[in-house]
Amino acid sequence: MTIEDCFYLGRVTKPWGVKGQLQLFLDVDSPEEYSGLDSAFVELKGQLVPHFFHIDQLNGNRAVVTFEELTADQAQALVGHDLYLPLDLLPKLEGNRFYFHEVVGFRVVDSRYGDIGVLQQVIEYPAQPLFQIDKNGTEVLVPVIDQVIDKVDRKLKTLFITAPNGLIELYLCDINKEC
Repeated sequence: MTIEDCFYLGRVTKPWGVKGQLQLFLDVDSPEEYSGLDSAFVELKGQLVPHFFHIDQLNGNRAVVTFEELTADQAQALVGHDLYLPLDLLPKLEGNRFYFHEVVGFRVVDSRYGDIGVLQQVIEYPAQPLFQIDKNGTEVLVPVIDQVIDKVDRKLKTLFITAPNGLIELYLCDINKEC
């Protein structure tokens, strides 16, 4: 299993109690969907290593877990390491909700300018993620916000958007000419 086959679940954040338990931060929208989780891959030195555990407590995005077959010292060594799960364990999303990796490669169609290119990646900035779109070698950056996204068509692999006024012109229109 490689990182490319997985999604980032969270991180082992700190020891908990005196029995070798650890606290996990689950970087997911709905942590309760993972309440029955009993294993995850831990990234150790660039490799994904499977580990089994049981969840003792789940409070929001924080979980207290006990790793099976690990001593307290071995469990402590996992602190600070990232957790991953296989992509096929992601809950299915419908409508205009999507995972960033899911829409890479989709065509992007703006309500005013039509086809503006292919989504290359979603750049995750702290303030707000951006769609990075390629239009025949020209990069177009569009904010990933609900007000911009009109429709996600998974069958056609197309994102329909309404970009903020003037944004597309900045990238695709010549200053002296019309679009």
